[in-house]
Amino acid sequence: MNDLQKQLFTKLQQKEADMIAIRRHFHENPELSFHETKTAQYIADFYAGKDCTVQTNIGGGHGILVDIQGGKEGPSLAIRADFDALPIQEDTGLPFSSKTAGVMHACGHDGHTAYMMILTDSLIELKEQLTGTIRVIHQPAEEVPPGGAKGMIEAGCLDGIDHVLGIHVMSLMPLGDVLYHPGSVHTGRATFKVIMQGKGGHGSTPQDANDTIVAASQFVTAVQTIVSRRIDPFDTATVTIGSFDGKGSANVIKDSVTLEGDVRIMKETTRAIVEKEFNQILDGICRTFGISYELDYANDYPVCVNDQKTTEMVAQALNEAQIPEIKQIIECGPQTPSEDFAYYAKERPSCFFFVGAHKEGTPMYPHHHPKFYIDEDCLLIAAKSMGAAVLHYLSEGV
Repeated sequence: MNDLQKQLFTKLQQKEADMIAIRRHFHENPELSFHETKTAQYIADFYAGKDCTVQTNIGGGHGILVDIQGGKEGPSLAIRADFDALPIQEDTGLPFSSKTAGVMHACGHDGHTAYMMILTDSLIELKEQLTGTIRVIHQPAEEVPPGGAKGMIEAGCLDGIDHVLGIHVMSLMPLGDVLYHPGSVHTGRATFKVIMQGKGGHGSTPQDANDTIVAASQFVTAVQTIVSRRIDPFDTATVTIGSFDGKGSANVIKDSVTLEGDVRIMKETTRAIVEKEFNQILDGICRTFGISYELDYANDYPVCVNDQKTTEMVAQALNEAQIPEIKQIIECGPQTPSEDFAYYAKERPSCFFFVGAHKEGTPMYPHHHPKFYIDEDCLLIAAKSMGAAVLHYLSEGV
């Protein structure tokens, strides 16, 4: 561990209580995607008067960029943290639970922003010893397509940037583990909504109706054959029907049913296969049953692909840093959720990696769950991990 890294880690440890306090403030005051007005203001106010350049309202929304210019010329690196919450009613019983009914930080973005703010503050204090430029991307709206990353990129947040790094804290991964994977690390996604329109009728005379419940049920079953019969067994894809709205009366044949769901893929080439087969099955079933349909099928987040060399750099930095709070540094394989960090990774060589947040012996809940919880010890680990990667990159590159 070199002297600069020791200085950074000391500062982070001294500010750990501040990091936790910031995280709890955000947790108590969550805001939904594209509506993070007070959150963005809190972040901007934090940097007021500090020796850095701050830009607000990036991408026509609440995005914030913080630039730290080192004492010497060198490479340019962006590090990103998101800050939106979810439309979930919190059920954790925490003393700092959400004060906003129906809105919760159920994915850890409050932790991402808290660690990033304290890491940035510490890097600002050490800026004269840094070589190169660090751009901190405080990003809104990760959870809702088209996502905050896309708008920020279109507004120029990656102009002059060579590489991008990001971290996600993970409630189902052990505290003390830091995990990475080169290549495709997060799935790409599409969402869909289908309205099937038939002809209603009395339950005693089905011959006079075109039953959308039966047609939709056939579709739910048939669409699963896309994965089982059209996708290479060594590839990855899922087609999920998350909502089947066909509620009615027991003796009435419904004239309309609405289905909603999503698609996940691990290769962009698979995306086109799934969409083509989805359309063919839907059209065929509706023709068979003599009903019409409306389809809204939206491809959004791309597959998130970690650059091989950038990921190797991060792994090397973590191993060389010998961070005492880290128990294991693991190659974890691809992860099934989707992430709009993928947009950054499409534009620049990037690495998106993970910090475990589940303390052994405590209840475990997945992301987007009303009882979602992260052990706050993960914040210091995230800050040190990202800090180690930043310093390694600025001094040695990729």
